[in-house]
Amino acid sequence: MSSKAAELFGQLSDFVAQLPPESTQQAVTYPSLFLLVALGALVPVVPTGAVVSSAAVVAFHQTSPLGLLFVFLVASFAAFLGDVTLYWLGQRGVGSKNGSRWLAALRDRAAPEHLEQAQSKLEDHGVAVLVLSRLVPAGRIPVMLACLLAKMPLRSFVRGDIPACLAWAATYQLIGILGGSLFDEPWKGVVVAVALTVVLSGAPPLWRRWRRKGHRPGSSGQHA
Repeated sequence: MSSKAAELFGQLSDFVAQLPPESTQQAVTYPSLFLLVALGALVPVVPTGAVVSSAAVVAFHQTSPLGLLFVFLVASFAAFLGDVTLYWLGQRGVGSKNGSRWLAALRDRAAPEHLEQAQSKLEDHGVAVLVLSRLVPAGRIPVMLACLLAKMPLRSFVRGDIPACLAWAATYQLIGILGGSLFDEPWKGVVVAVALTVVLSGAPPLWRRWRRKGHRPGSSGQHA
């Protein structure tokens, strides 16, 4: 019995050793990509844009032409699933007397001025504003909260969130392709893709903060 087990283990070891590196990468990348993006949609502490860009860099350097397509499909579906789950949890809070911790968390993450802007854009453009909210850094949560407070049906939210997640996944995948095309070694492309993602995500808030400081009374033209 032990000899058969040893023989089986040896065959399994030989099979794993002969696996192409790309197969191993795919077996790790796609489930990890799905989990990280879905988790980041529910609890926005994971830099999901950087995750998608990094996965796109790895797929870009693979010989399989379907790698980039799989990254796009997995990322967009995970983002959609996370959004819909979070919206459903928020709806339960809106419909109950005491609210819910998910709705409270959304309120805490949405600055009052951003929520007012999101509510105004929602009134003007309807569910189409969901597409822009996914592409603008820190724009997803205020728009989602505005949809919840407006008591938008889940079906309507889903209709607007599908193109939003597709556009989001395509945008960050293009960033990854750009980073991957600059270098022969994937890790260098990952560094560039992550750096580009951080810059794109951090520049708008810094710009708004700078404008806010510049428009404060006495902040300009008051120096001796």
